[in-house]
Amino acid sequence: MTEFHFWSIVQCLILLTLANGVPVLAKKMLGDWLVWPIDGGWLFWDGRPLLGRSKTLRGLVLAIMAAAMGGPLVGLDIETGALVGLNAMIGDMLSSFIKRRLRLAPSAEAPGLDQVPESLLPFLAVKNLVGFSGWDILIGVGAFWIGELVFSRLLYMLRIRDRPY
Repeated sequence: MTEFHFWSIVQCLILLTLANGVPVLAKKMLGDWLVWPIDGGWLFWDGRPLLGRSKTLRGLVLAIMAAAMGGPLVGLDIETGALVGLNAMIGDMLSSFIKRRLRLAPSAEAPGLDQVPESLLPFLAVKNLVGFSGWDILIGVGAFWIGELVFSRLLYMLRIRDRPY
């Protein structure tokens, strides 16, 4: 029987929350200060942005730093935290790339596409470091999906997020 790694899932979910939340808070607190689009404004062959203006270098750096600093606070090391943060942002950029190809507006809601890549990639990246099973990853991704939908609406009600998703 497969062992369930409850605490390791919780650790990764906390780091994912930091990686996803800090750029949102930075946008609210810092506005347009140090905002540079990761894609440099480049367009893909379809004439649409690669990622869009909402994916910024500031957000990427802050997300990785927040998860790295959060690692030791939840009992993991800095490198594991950074790995979670980096992969969360790669997943987020992947979903933005796909959303642009689907002609969805920047920050448009796309349930599943908004949550799965940015949680699945980090769980896979640290799978061997923390001993995740396939079930652990599935549970972690599902918990992130549900939690992200709930937290997004809460942050919107608190006027921290611009949209309820």
